[in-house]
Amino acid sequence: MKKIIIDIMSQNNIRKRVFDIARENYKPKKNEPKVWFPSMKSVAEVLSDQNRALLKMIAEMQPESLTELADASGRQPSNLSRTLKTMEHYGFVKLKRENKAVKPVAIATEFEIHAA
Repeated sequence: MKKIIIDIMSQNNIRKRVFDIARENYKPKKNEPKVWFPSMKSVAEVLSDQNRALLKMIAEMQPESLTELADASGRQPSNLSRTLKTMEHYGFVKLKRENKAVKPVAIATEFEIHAA
């Protein structure tokens, strides 16, 4: 399981950084954070105690479907799906489509947060 490094930066600076990388005006260094949030509040919402426990559960249990994870976690499937899609956006989980099921896979359960 890998550790993800997170940094806090204003939305305008995140946008500028993305454009600079896309235009090849800036090449990120290997040890730089790969995930950016506009505020500590937004980090806290995505990586709440409940969501970190969910990531740990996914890593340990390796559920075959969202239904199996919903049953084990006691969370409603619609809420669980929304949460996992948000975490997938940040690269914390991968949602693999297998047959008619969606299998959640934890990418990281450890996080290092940099804030200036």
